Order: sequence, then C-alpha cells, then structure tokens
Amino acid sequence: MSLFKDMLGADESLFKNDVALDYSFLPKILPHREQQQRHAATCIKPLLVGKNGRNLFIYGAPGIGKTAAIRHVLNELEEETDEIFPIYINCWQKNTSFKIITEICEQLGYKLTHNKRTEELFEIAKGILNKKAAVFAFDEVDKLEDFDFLYTILEEIYRKTIFLITNYPDWFSDLDERVKSRLMSEALEFKPYTAAETKNILKQREEYAFYPGVWGSDAFELIAQKTASVQDIRTGLHLMREAGNLAEEKASRKITLEHAKSALEKADSFTIKESSELAEDEQAILDIVKNNSDSKIGDLYSIYQKNGGKLVYKSFQRKIDKLEKNKFVNVKKTQGGKEGNTTIVKYATKTKKLTEF
Repeated sequence: MSLFKDMLGADESLFKNDVALDYSFLPKILPHREQQQRHAATCIKPLLVGKNGRNLFIYGAPGIGKTAAIRHVLNELEEETDEIFPIYINCWQKNTSFKIITEICEQLGYKLTHNKRTEELFEIAKGILNKKAAVFAFDEVDKLEDFDFLYTILEEIYRKTIFLITNYPDWFSDLDERVKSRLMSEALEFKPYTAAETKNILKQREEYAFYPGVWGSDAFELIAQKTASVQDIRTGLHLMREAGNLAEEKASRKITLEHAKSALEKADSFTIKESSELAEDEQAILDIVKNNSDSKIGDLYSIYQKNGGKLVYKSFQRKIDKLEKNKFVNVKKTQGGKEGNTTIVKYATKTKKLTEF
C-alpha cells in the first residue's frame, strides 16, 4: 500500500479556502499599503467631527492593491461609525450617471428604483445622504461615459469625501474643468510592490488558501519571482491556483516545481486571451490597430469609419479599453504639445511569455 501514500484521497484537497486566491478577497491585514491607507483615512477624518472631507485622486498600475487598500479603509470606517455612509462603485460595471445613482440608492437600502429618472433617484439619495456624511469610492473612473453624477454630488451632498481610482496618472488632466475645480483633490500614487513585498503577499495568501506544508519551497519561489517580474499580484494568485489544481489532478500531496512550471506554461491564456475569442467588431478593430500600430485613437476611429464601422466614438473607445484590459493592445495617454492631450494605441505582441526567464 506504500505505493499510494503520497497520493491524495478522492475526498481530500490541498486547498483550505480557494476563495483566498480571488483578487477581490480581503485578508484581515493588508500588508505594504499602510501608508496609503493612512493617507485615505486622513482625508475621511474631518467627517468624523462634522466637517467636510478631502478628496483624493488615486492612481497606479493594475494589480498593485489600489482597490484592496480603499476597500479596507471603507470596511474599517463601517466598523468605526454609523454616521458615515461608505459607498464603493466599480465604474467598469456602472459607467453612466443613471447606473451610478441607481447603485448608490440600492447601497443606501432604497430598492424602488424601477421606472425612475436619474434626477428623481438622486433626490432620494440626497435626502438619505445629507442626514449623515458619505465616502464615495469610484473605481476604474477612466471607464465613465459622463460625469454629471460627480458634479451633482460635489454640489449637493454636504459632507463627503470622494476617492477617484484609476490606472492612468494622466486621467485627471482630461477631467471636465467644472468638476476638477470643485474637487480640489490631492493625488496619491500606488507604486508597484518590491520583489520582497510580492513574496510576502503571496505567502500570506498561501496561508489563507492552502493547508500547511503543501507548497514546495522551490515551486513557491518560482511563482513569486514571476509575479514580481510582471508586477501584478493577480497573476501570482492565478498561478498559485493553477499550480494547486494541477497538483490535485495528479493526486499529489505536494505542489512541486513541475506543477509550478506547468502553471506558467498555461499562464499565457490568462495574461493574453486568444483573439479567436473576440467578437467580430472587436476583431475588426484589433486588425486596424495591428496594421496602424502607434497611432492616435482618433485616427484609428477614422480608419474604422472608412472601413464601414458603425460604432459611435464612445463605443469605439470602450472597445479599445476592452482590448487593452485583455492585453491585445497597449494604450498610452500623453498631455501637452501642439495637439493637446493624445491617446496612442499600440498593438501588443507576444514578445515574452511568463515561462521565459
């Protein structure tokens, strides 16, 4: 029977809690973002003594803890007091004033939003919010289609703090002047984690997600190194889950270096999706970018229209955003110069895979 001593039983698992490998999971302690959380808390602090709060523009690369840090602050605020409403909204999902105001109403406990106009819903939300104070966190604000809700909040909610979160440091410069002048926001940059910090974060998630002793040290070290090189914790969490699944498929009681290497080989499908999965219009736009790489988004849209494209410019922009999110294209926003603010779109080539050292 010793042949089977190192194999998992059918009812056994290496995972203690695989939810801890979701990027949205919030551990009890969020390491290496204490300074940023303190800054955010300082902006909220005036609300606790009946004053207006300070606003904050938060930026940094994807997968480096911006969302997690702010959600931590909101959770602690909720435990601290009932006199401040914490409102968190992802603008990728809620990208118009109507959707955002509807979501605010629902978070405030008002569910009768059907068949009501944006203005009606805001009056209801205002009546609730102005009885106390509020902290609004608008994540992925670069996906917004309009800013009417923000202007209205700034004008009509008495005591509030507003956090605007994005990957793009130049986004704020493109904001409507009437909104920008009223925000008077401070800026807070999230810098990428160091290699040591990355390893520490993944070790914490390992302890939450897996039973003790299942990770081989060389396997964990390989994934930590790869995660540090791409500077995106989401990649590391995906690789850890994948390596664990591969080990379980082999009925192994340990996650070995071979499992980690196999996870890396499969990681390209995570970091860059296959173009065959794109919708027809998305593929057409990607082909235009491929043939006109390093072009301005406006020029690309003109080519798209000449080729018979039917999308309006805003919808075209959203398609470019989606292609960027799935790493088919790279987008760079520049400001200043003779032509003012410009967005350059570049075709992303698979020049380097995670498995390459």
